[in-house]
Amino acid sequence: MGPLNLLAVMVMSMYCHVQFASAWTVNNFLMTGPKAFLTYASSVQIGAQSGIQECKHQFALERWNCPENTLQLSTYNGIRSATRETSFVHAISAAGVMYTLTKNCSMGDFDNCGCDDSRIGQTGGRGWIWGGCSDNVAFGEKISKQFVDALEGGQDSRAAVNLHNNEAGRLAIKATMRRACKCHGVSGSCSIQTCWMQLADFREVGNYLKMKHEHAKKLEMDKKPARVGNSADNRGAIAHTFRNIARTELIYLEDSPDYCVKNQSLEYQGTEGRECLKGDKNMSQWERKSCRRLCYECGLRSGGEAHRGCQQLQLQIPLVLHS
Repeated sequence: MGPLNLLAVMVMSMYCHVQFASAWTVNNFLMTGPKAFLTYASSVQIGAQSGIQECKHQFALERWNCPENTLQLSTYNGIRSATRETSFVHAISAAGVMYTLTKNCSMGDFDNCGCDDSRIGQTGGRGWIWGGCSDNVAFGEKISKQFVDALEGGQDSRAAVNLHNNEAGRLAIKATMRRACKCHGVSGSCSIQTCWMQLADFREVGNYLKMKHEHAKKLEMDKKPARVGNSADNRGAIAHTFRNIARTELIYLEDSPDYCVKNQSLEYQGTEGRECLKGDKNMSQWERKSCRRLCYECGLRSGGEAHRGCQQLQLQIPLVLHS
């Protein structure tokens, strides 16, 4: 599912709750949607796309490489998986939408918001005060939540997990923000500084959430299959399971399948034919070990080029010597 289709699902879930939303196109809805949606539509679309692209970057050399079919976020549309990987998809998508909305708000692209000036003039610490243009994450968080969380209409454990991971993605934006300062004083003395909070580069958000993915926690829920609308598995009944889980952590319910092999039901192609990188001193450890992850540990071999493709091992027939 590409970014435009992802946006279509978002807006239809939020405003229409139409069961067969796939019959609509984004342009159809833009022509009839409320003014509030028109205001934020471009930012939501760009934010969703940035989340998708960051997912593809972070997992480019992993066995699971963020294929398009994983980008269907909602449990409303029948996609029921809640693996470690889909926890990242939810988090980075929510983060991407919040990030773009926040940026656009601070840049004055929306009439109803601008910089966060709530602390302007207050003393922040020794030798500095709050000033400048702090990015308005409160606004970005609010609008992102309205769009992305609206996808989860179910009351089951998977919907609750998805909402938790959405929130973790938004909190990642806040966790990676940095304080920027400007000096003031005669002859560059910097006797006083004005400082503001600004968003980090989105790559830092991706790196942060990739680390959270690696340490994601599996929740042990009722072993009975969860179903949309199952009253015995509603959010109230499962709230106690989340009580010891930090809001910043990614969580999942199901073990991941074997991503080495092709899986028709999941529309996953496996690692055969995937490219890995030949070891080089200038590469990161993650890059140097890509052939091991994608090829050797999956029972495949790699070619001899710098960008090597994973190939099936040739069956070795033992040579029998006759006297």
